[in-house]
Amino acid sequence: MIPLPTPQQLRYLIALAEHRHFGRAAAACAVTQSTLSAGVLALEHLLDAAILDRSAGKRVVFTALGYEMLARARDALAALAAVTEAAQAARAPMSGRLRLGIIPTIGPFLLPRLMPALRRAFPNLRLLLLEDTTDRLVARLLHNRLDVALLALPCACAGADTLPVAPDAFIAALPPNHRLAAEREIPLAMLRAETLLLLEDGHCLRDQALEACGFARGEQPADDLDGFAATSLHTLVQMVAEGLGVTLLPRIAVEAGIAQGTGIVLRPLGSPGASRSIGLGWRPKAPRAADFRALAPILAEVMKQPPSNQKMA
Repeated sequence: MIPLPTPQQLRYLIALAEHRHFGRAAAACAVTQSTLSAGVLALEHLLDAAILDRSAGKRVVFTALGYEMLARARDALAALAAVTEAAQAARAPMSGRLRLGIIPTIGPFLLPRLMPALRRAFPNLRLLLLEDTTDRLVARLLHNRLDVALLALPCACAGADTLPVAPDAFIAALPPNHRLAAEREIPLAMLRAETLLLLEDGHCLRDQALEACGFARGEQPADDLDGFAATSLHTLVQMVAEGLGVTLLPRIAVEAGIAQGTGIVLRPLGSPGASRSIGLGWRPKAPRAADFRALAPILAEVMKQPPSNQKMA
């Protein structure tokens, strides 16, 4: 029988790749540095191959084979976890720990309504939340460091299974006394001539807003404040209030009151198709995919009943 690495040895390897430091990797694995070092060395002896480049001194440098072993280690641990997940899903659906990721342009505006609804529907479910950008959440999904993510679709979610659940229309946000404020709705063509304020790179809402305004992939507005961009929707709203330009806001943020007290003017867009979809994403062939799909009706119902504390004025 071929000798096989232990799951713990694979965890050591992955921790070392993530932290690039023996001490921090050991702390993440809750072991001493000497234990982790011995585990990695034992793995190299088992495989009769060099995983780390020892000529790099104290720096953690993987060999080409080491990187290949790292990818296979992640797949192996994900497969092992799937065995336990499958048993848990069959034994007690919608129960136990669920690691839920959510992007910043959804989390603050939807979670206050979604979490109580999920607790009522699935009282035995223990949710652990992580807020991050789409690309980082998808990476965590694929590496089995996250179970399911609440995303805005379409997005760069290659490798993940996705399920669109409910539309989230874009709303035009204009500075006070803007020339377009008298319009009942704003044709998207008019926004192309304006200074369009955007979130910084890494937020899928940036690409979705550009696409809604008719910009081709990779094309940028003619004047975007010399590259200045907001890091959050709240900052974006303040920039509009200061008269720096116009923007598109997702309806869930508007309905949650993000523009209250700012004086900015909110108008629907002339194109009803200018929207994103709120949806779910998970690892392909995830054993708990049925559980994740069970979240969709709750999410859809919450999206149908938004708060009414913000009016477009």
